[in-house]
Amino acid sequence: MSCARDWTPPSSLHNGSARPAPELHLYNSLVDAKVPFVPAAGPGSRHVSWYTCGPTVYDSAHLGHARNYLTFDILRRVLEDHFGYDVRYVMNVTDIDDKIILRARRNHLLEAYRATATDPSQVARDARAALAAAQAKQAKKVGKAHAERKAALERSSDPCGPRGDGRVVAELDTLLAQEEHVAARLAGTLAALEALGPSADAAALLGVAGDVLAEWLDAARGGEVTDPAVFRAHAARYEAEFLADMEALGVRPPTVLTRVSEYLPEVVEFVRGIERAGFAYSTHGSVYFDTAAFRSAGHTYGKLAPWSVGSVALAGEAGADGKRHPSDFALWKARKPGEPAWPSPWGEGRPGWHIECSAMASKILGRTLDIHTGGEDLRFPHHDNELAQSEAHYHACGCRQWVNYFLHSGHLGIDGLKMSKSLKNFITIRYWRLEVGSWGEHRVIWMEATGQPAQNPGCGPSTRGTQLAAWGQEMVDPHASSREGKGFPCHKDFIWGGLGSTLAARRDAAPPRESGDGPVPLGTSVAPLPLGRPLHP
Repeated sequence: MSCARDWTPPSSLHNGSARPAPELHLYNSLVDAKVPFVPAAGPGSRHVSWYTCGPTVYDSAHLGHARNYLTFDILRRVLEDHFGYDVRYVMNVTDIDDKIILRARRNHLLEAYRATATDPSQVARDARAALAAAQAKQAKKVGKAHAERKAALERSSDPCGPRGDGRVVAELDTLLAQEEHVAARLAGTLAALEALGPSADAAALLGVAGDVLAEWLDAARGGEVTDPAVFRAHAARYEAEFLADMEALGVRPPTVLTRVSEYLPEVVEFVRGIERAGFAYSTHGSVYFDTAAFRSAGHTYGKLAPWSVGSVALAGEAGADGKRHPSDFALWKARKPGEPAWPSPWGEGRPGWHIECSAMASKILGRTLDIHTGGEDLRFPHHDNELAQSEAHYHACGCRQWVNYFLHSGHLGIDGLKMSKSLKNFITIRYWRLEVGSWGEHRVIWMEATGQPAQNPGCGPSTRGTQLAAWGQEMVDPHASSREGKGFPCHKDFIWGGLGSTLAARRDAAPPRESGDGPVPLGTSVAPLPLGRPLHP
């Protein structure tokens, strides 16, 4: 497998026209380098089309999400307020998804169980059975991650092996650490359950083992949940919470906000277009993207992470009935018991994970996007699959590059792992903004750390960050500064001079550290915040 990158600079499509020197360079994940920014409409155009991956609304948003949306809000403000671009900014809300279905169903079943759980001894037996099942399942995941990492490590040591395997090993190291973290958390749950002793009441047992009990109940009775309102109410609750968080952070609202549930006809038609072009096949009521046919037609699959192509663990989509190749992925999923479903030419079902973004972005922004953004964890498979299915849909139009500039924000780290809902190591935005945070300061901190794994957040606003907080606030509050009378300070000397002086002042004010301590993470302090604590009204 070659890791050569496939990208055509938009400026090369406008040969023969008078081209002013580019004002702006962006770090483009399609080549992992800074490149001149030229709008698809031409070097003289001030119109920019921008699609950003929004939230999957199955739980409270956390500081990792805050970093993502604040980072791109800063970049958007630079393009709009400094460079004067007219940005059409589209963000989706994923309100139909495996995670939403599972979480809504499990919460529903757990609440029903809780209402009838009057015998503590029975709850204890059920909790132990649920934990045993969860630990056995997780042990298999850890074993698979170990095996794939070992295979990738052997390939990377082969001088004749494919390029890029070193990056695969690094990504599989991360995946393995995450799976081991989940296994350790389950062991901790078992220890906490045993520590309660035989006299524990049902409420205490459920407080410790509720998550594993919900998963266990779902495995046994998930197919019995048939009310669509269970899923819609769950998604609506967390969508409203997310939008309130973004408003509190001062993130500019998108020009257009889309929901998957409101674009199902467009999704179905987009899949049909891929099928008509010969890049999809249906089986057992599902539709899969045909990666082999896509490559045979001269397209490149895996533009953003070619080193990850072929990794079953990193693809995150297990084998299914009728899949022709491990790299093929679902465009439309056939209905299963306990899942919401909608009509389609292939039978009732729902969209696959990736197709929604291609369908909605194309409906609003057209066949070519200037900028697409999202978290680094979405690079593969989500964004690579978006690119493939979109090029396939527009194959007859000669499309070889659906997105010209792909930008990714880094993770927010917690003890060596990314902050994640699934790992339950997160701090919610709501907790931080209500109890702790200074978002003006964090705008500048994350601006400095663009493209790097972010630091562990601390427990409170630092006194040495006052200047940063005030300066960051000037980005979003037109009344916070008299400069230019605008929300974002427009002079480059002010931007870079202010950033440099405030960061220097912040570093100068840092307490002395021992020689072996390493760099000071900005905005941190010693005591940790409680992790994984959603805060509901």
